[in-house]
Amino acid sequence: MPAIGESGTAPVVEPPSSLPARGSGRARSLLPGVAAAATVATVATVAGGLVPVVGAPVIAIVIGIVVAAWRRPSDRLQPGLAFTGKKVLQASIMVLGLGLSFHQVLSTGERSLPVLVGTLVIALGVAWAAGRALRLPGDVTTLVGVGTAICGASAIAATDAVIGADEADVSYAVGTIFTFNIVAVLAYPSLGHAFGLSQHAFGLWAGTAINDVSSVVAASTVYGHAAASYAVVVKLSRTLAIIPIGLGLAALRGRRKADPDATPAAPATRPALRHLLPLFVLGFVAAVALDTAGLVPDSWHPGLSDVATWMITAALAAIGLSTRLDRIRTAGARPLLLGAILWATVGGASLLLQTATGSI
Repeated sequence: MPAIGESGTAPVVEPPSSLPARGSGRARSLLPGVAAAATVATVATVAGGLVPVVGAPVIAIVIGIVVAAWRRPSDRLQPGLAFTGKKVLQASIMVLGLGLSFHQVLSTGERSLPVLVGTLVIALGVAWAAGRALRLPGDVTTLVGVGTAICGASAIAATDAVIGADEADVSYAVGTIFTFNIVAVLAYPSLGHAFGLSQHAFGLWAGTAINDVSSVVAASTVYGHAAASYAVVVKLSRTLAIIPIGLGLAALRGRRKADPDATPAAPATRPALRHLLPLFVLGFVAAVALDTAGLVPDSWHPGLSDVATWMITAALAAIGLSTRLDRIRTAGARPLLLGAILWATVGGASLLLQTATGSI
């Protein structure tokens, strides 16, 4: 065989048989991190059985954080941890969808709408006022406010794609949101029991007041299967708010910032819908459609719930192992104070709105 590239010979094309090798290489790069998360999830599942009021997902993220603080996971683990913390978590939400019908989803969304919209408006309003009072940069206020009001880090990423914030501002916002996600996962189940909340009321509370999807799923799963199913629907309904808000921010930014190559202010660049709407939401809808069509036997539902809980536990273990406490510290006092104000405000507003609308 002639040497490649030395005598003008065209490069040799890899045979199709090499393609599986690439796939196996990807799998090998993920395996160490996935195995680490699975190990922590196994320990957490055993411990969760002994302390069911705490639950395996909460124990998993606490173990992960402690391990990461004691000894930061090597770079070899990062691909698998990232995969488990994101993709496995998203897959678990789709598995939960296999136990829900469209009737349940629509009725849940309809009953939760006043609380959902109310907490959204309150969160954004308080974020604007508190951000000005704390003299925070506008982008930090926007990112923390949207992250708290809608869907945590996912909303921050989508909003950043629209407003083009500095990396430091994004880091501050993500660190702030993550801090209060952890607090919510640890505190909400115990608070729910202390308040005497039903499965329905806790699911609505978690779905409207906890920032990130992962934390909503973790806290509500600990509380009970019914709470988890309700919270997931509420949370995904809340996630859809990123579409009008993202488009509104794009229009506002377009009016404020003129294009130097054009005389009038440049029209807003509308972000692609796929950047605002996570694909796993569509997967969740497809899973619900399968259950609605009767393609998922009722006898499968308990097993699917157990599978989803295991996946959630593994994902939370991966998130815990990936935690960098130093990044949380770099957020500084003022963004964290804004996060604390919003966290308390939204949690309290959700309970008050439930009481006012008779949802509790």
